[in-house]
Amino acid sequence: MTPEQAFAEAMKFENRPNPYPFFDELRKTPVARVTNGIYAVTGYKEIIALAHDPRVSSDLRNSDLVAAIKSGDNAEGAAEVSEANSELMEKYGKDPSMITSDPPNHDRTRRQAMRHFGPPHSPDLIPSMEAYCVAVVNDLLDKARAKGKTRIDVVDDYAYPLPVAVICRVLGVPLKDEAQFHIWIGDFLGGVDLGPEAGTEEGKRRLAKGRASRAEFAKYMIGLIESAEKNPTEGMISQLVHDTGPDGRMSSSEILTNCALLLVAGHDSTVNLLTNCVLTLLRNPGSMDMLRRRPELVPRAIEEVLRLESSVQFFPSRSALADIEINGTTIPKGAPIFLIYAAGNRDPEQFTNPDRFDLEREEKESLGWGSGIHTCFGGPLARLEVNVGLEAFLRRVKNPRLVVDPPPYRPSQVFRGPLHLLVDIDGIGD
Repeated sequence: MTPEQAFAEAMKFENRPNPYPFFDELRKTPVARVTNGIYAVTGYKEIIALAHDPRVSSDLRNSDLVAAIKSGDNAEGAAEVSEANSELMEKYGKDPSMITSDPPNHDRTRRQAMRHFGPPHSPDLIPSMEAYCVAVVNDLLDKARAKGKTRIDVVDDYAYPLPVAVICRVLGVPLKDEAQFHIWIGDFLGGVDLGPEAGTEEGKRRLAKGRASRAEFAKYMIGLIESAEKNPTEGMISQLVHDTGPDGRMSSSEILTNCALLLVAGHDSTVNLLTNCVLTLLRNPGSMDMLRRRPELVPRAIEEVLRLESSVQFFPSRSALADIEINGTTIPKGAPIFLIYAAGNRDPEQFTNPDRFDLEREEKESLGWGSGIHTCFGGPLARLEVNVGLEAFLRRVKNPRLVVDPPPYRPSQVFRGPLHLLVDIDGIGD
């Protein structure tokens, strides 16, 4: 199988439940040119090297792929992620989010956002969320118990409501609007297709629907920003609007792109992680009992699941600022680079028995949170949410059993996770 074939297979929706054999094929050439001149990087050490290389840009405006899109040369569906991002910047402002920008702008906007999210300026924000997380998960389980449920959907009934409630509180987004922005976010993520299905009629329909929903979501976020300008409220949106820190205030378009990023990534990838924790534990008999006996292993279990079932499989925003020689391959200037974390996380040169779920694994340096300057901004909050959610599930849900394996998956190749995860249970305890 050629690298191009392996990449195409990994991107197909039918292989979403298990893209890893195709990543294994790709990793035979750790840096390989695939569809649309994309360089797929699948080796752990190569991903680390490029994630820290200043010659690798995260600014979409430096990518030949985006330039081709803007000129109308977009014959291949693999360009849609970059197209979606470039359209967003063109339509709602010229300022990218921190994840699609380079120093010094990246460093400045990350500092500005961190002032209202974590140490040293806001050291109590994340710890203060623990009690709220506990209250949310127990309320979800209490409601399921009150209904006498013997079957639950881990996604809809548990893994989705928790991080959404938390990120809405952090940002100051009204939770009552969740039903609407959930649809918009689902539409535009579903419309981003990097596989061969993008060129089908169904793929084109999803793309058009995604574009429309992306525009509506942006309008909604702009409304929150404008409201905060007139009437300061709790949450990061209002804090950024009225920031008087040493870096000054973010531009309105930067507030839009960064808060939209945090709302999407702040719950989408966390839903995947918590769902994958339950799925992986149920696939490995005895692991739940082990964690109940040794709850100190829960944080390690979460990191191991994140390695094995990467919530963010890759992020397709990088490109080369110069010709880059790596592992015998030259990535030419302007070429798009996909750092495929999911493949690096199963690299046998880095991890012993990489396809095995090991609660006591010694190697801990996975790529689950990314690497380099774009390491996940919300990682500490996500760890807290999933730790609380998993501990409560282990303690209160009695004898959970998978109904269907593999479960149905959502369309996205980037944010990979089950659409639903049905579990039969004997009940819910105190």
